[in-house]
Amino acid sequence: MANGRQANRELTEVLNQLWHLDTNRLKPGTDYRISLQGKAGYVAPGSNQARDRAHAPLFGYVNEEKLHNIETFAHFINLLDNYETSTGVSETVTSEELQENRLFIDAIMETEVMKCAHTYLVKKDQSPADPGQFKRQLYDIWFRLYHRDRRGGEDSCGFEHVFVGETKHGQEIMGLHNWVQFYLQEKHGHVDYKGYKARDNKDSPDEDDHVLNLQFSWKGLVKPIGGSFIGVSPEFEVALFTIIFLMSTEKMTSVVVKVDEYVLELVVYRHGRSIGTSYPKLLSSNNRDL
Repeated sequence: MANGRQANRELTEVLNQLWHLDTNRLKPGTDYRISLQGKAGYVAPGSNQARDRAHAPLFGYVNEEKLHNIETFAHFINLLDNYETSTGVSETVTSEELQENRLFIDAIMETEVMKCAHTYLVKKDQSPADPGQFKRQLYDIWFRLYHRDRRGGEDSCGFEHVFVGETKHGQEIMGLHNWVQFYLQEKHGHVDYKGYKARDNKDSPDEDDHVLNLQFSWKGLVKPIGGSFIGVSPEFEVALFTIIFLMSTEKMTSVVVKVDEYVLELVVYRHGRSIGTSYPKLLSSNNRDL
């Protein structure tokens, strides 16, 4: 298996259950179209120079009407608007925004994906069986504000980092591992897709792949490589990363799993009782070793 690491059998099994239950996942070529274009090059650490191997956007088309008609996506898109991207700027959280956080958790908890994740976590003694208490646990993991930047106030949370993205002293991009946010930021002209990352030409991804390693710039800052699920529902990502987070107490957890046709490394960093960051790294697809 890629990188010589064996896939974790138990997590592979539960994450494939989530994958099969993810009925809100969008269909490539139908609900959205991507254009992978060229393979991205090397970017020196700390550099914001990247050769653009992709002159067109990554997303050629997304059925936004469909997104807004799926409850979990609709609530998720509302949340994307609520976060101030510069780390070190204290978040001003209005009561309306707190309510939107809760509505999002309520909506995902109605899905079979989250119910399956909850059942598994209860079985593993990691989560309370009571749905209300489990929602509070999810809230702490994803929405509790914490100091990411010592100089500032409570300026970050897991949801903001992973799904929205944030900048650090105008220097490096942190997070932004979500495809809907990528699409919306690209549409508004803030994201410039530079190309896909792969080890060699045999490993070129396909346009219907649901996991990609991407290079892009966001507000002028380059992300040399960022892993993203493509087309999946927000509940799938929340469920998957919540499980990985709760199954370990380490500061950094990395597990290899095989989900559908993708061999992935899933990485989660802990920030106290909350998620610091989490993302997928595609190792191989269709048993192509990357």
